[in-house]
Amino acid sequence: MKNYQKNVDIIRSGRKTIAIEITRSLQILVRAPYGLRNKDIQRFIEEKSWWIEKHLDLMKKKVEADDSKKDAVTKFTEQEICQLADQALKIIPERVAYYAPIIGVHAAKITIRNQVSRWGSCSSKGNLNFNCLLMLTPPDVIDYVVVHELCHRKELNHSARFWSEVEKVLPNYKLPKKWLKDNGPSLIQRLR
Repeated sequence: MKNYQKNVDIIRSGRKTIAIEITRSLQILVRAPYGLRNKDIQRFIEEKSWWIEKHLDLMKKKVEADDSKKDAVTKFTEQEICQLADQALKIIPERVAYYAPIIGVHAAKITIRNQVSRWGSCSSKGNLNFNCLLMLTPPDVIDYVVVHELCHRKELNHSARFWSEVEKVLPNYKLPKKWLKDNGPSLIQRLR
């Protein structure tokens, strides 16, 4: 009996074939049809023992690599977040004041937060929220997020009309949008 046998779970269902899956917790799931006999399942597991051992090893390495990446991320200190928020309180209202008349809207209230899921938001009452981490992004990214949220004062959705409003003000908005998509997660990861 192989040393991994104790980590094997057999899951029966209405499927027609048998399959093996290795989970992140190094559990071996064998998915089998209802009608397949236990001895046939065991024979299949034995025949695939080389595959199981290989993929258990690969998953162990993947989990270890992922864990070391998590450990390598330096989290922001409370002081750093406060400094970013103070900086944002100076810069973002200035950018809102610059772009609001161009777009033809106004903001009711501006709040700076350290959000883990958003760069900005706009409420139906016209309140704007911005992530303090914007201070770590290039100026065109800050402007993109400000314009994005101000355009929600006209279109509170992400329709074609909304993106048309953004493009009127920032014709190259796709570049800072892509920067956020590519680089934003590594900044936000430092908040968690």
